[in-house]
Amino acid sequence: MSPRIAMVAGEPSGDLLAARVMGGIAGLAPQSRCEGIGGPAMAEQGLDTWHPMHALTVFGYVDALKRLPGLLRTYGDVKRRWLRDRPDVFVGIDAPDFNLRLELQLRQAGIPTVHFVGPSIWAWRYERIHKIRAAVSHMLVLFPFEEALYQKEGVPVTYVGHPLAQVIPMRPDREGVRARLGLGAGERVLALMPGSRASEIKLLAPRFLQAAGLLLKQDPNLRILVPMVNAQRRAEFEGWLRQHPVANLVMLDQASSPSQPAAWDALEAADAVLVASGTATLEAALFKRPMVISYVLSPAMRRIMAWKSGQSRPLVPWVGLPNVLLNDFAVPELLQEDATPEKLAQSTWTALSDAAYAQRTAERFTRLHETLLRDTPGLAARAILQEAGRGH
Repeated sequence: MSPRIAMVAGEPSGDLLAARVMGGIAGLAPQSRCEGIGGPAMAEQGLDTWHPMHALTVFGYVDALKRLPGLLRTYGDVKRRWLRDRPDVFVGIDAPDFNLRLELQLRQAGIPTVHFVGPSIWAWRYERIHKIRAAVSHMLVLFPFEEALYQKEGVPVTYVGHPLAQVIPMRPDREGVRARLGLGAGERVLALMPGSRASEIKLLAPRFLQAAGLLLKQDPNLRILVPMVNAQRRAEFEGWLRQHPVANLVMLDQASSPSQPAAWDALEAADAVLVASGTATLEAALFKRPMVISYVLSPAMRRIMAWKSGQSRPLVPWVGLPNVLLNDFAVPELLQEDATPEKLAQSTWTALSDAAYAQRTAERFTRLHETLLRDTPGLAARAILQEAGRGH
């Protein structure tokens, strides 16, 4: 079998996911060929890259509007090429605004479509299920509760587990990474993670730094690790650090963490985490660390989200993935007006200092890790190749 597989990934996380799946496909169908839009990880796996991934990478609604002409040109190009020379299957990895639109066009032309990473319809804009049902031949989901949701709505679905559960160790090596970072085994360590976007740094970094200052009054020897995703975010964070100086703070970047992502070094070394809502909360849970989750939206962004979704709040009572997956407030969430330095410091101190709470949390996160641990590349590859076979 030598299927031709069209693929689109629009963000670094999608690039990594797709690369692992490409490895799974190559193991089952060595003669397969993949083409489309992706990043360096997909290129390393042999993607015939028509457009670089950054052609689709946007940060927020304002950036999307600025880049709309280029996005439309890229969309039109891949759509025309695939409608003219039909692939055996199309695989859209996340990027739902771009991929679901493209999947609908391709599926209506008789090309099987697979979407990997289900949009969070369980939290925002459930009505998207109708578009998904029309556009997607087969949905691949990361979380077990999503499988029942799509089955109920009549969308063919496979739960493939979360790839992070395969690569993050079940038993983190706290002492080993601390030794590598020059931290003492007995020191109290906090990972401070205010987000990877400029808007998150702007709204969360000053609150997090003020909270850290309050925590240092509780423990003057507290060590604080702040992983940085790139030089631009580091410069923005350093601007806030000058306004809110904090002792014992070390920033980590990829140069200081050559063996794994800088964020993973911080999480593996930490006793507790103060973290912006997002994928980092799942990473913290897989590292079995107690955490405090926070998020703040600007008034303008709150209005845009409410307008676009028709909701003023999520459909579920949690925003943090660990809480959503455990169906419980396993860790605190301090959002919007509740995200004060005082409240953040109080909750984070409990996570840092209450050993029994930390142990209970680690046990819950271990069970969560076991639930998410599946052969993600193999399960995804088999579903994709099955759909490719339907195209003949």
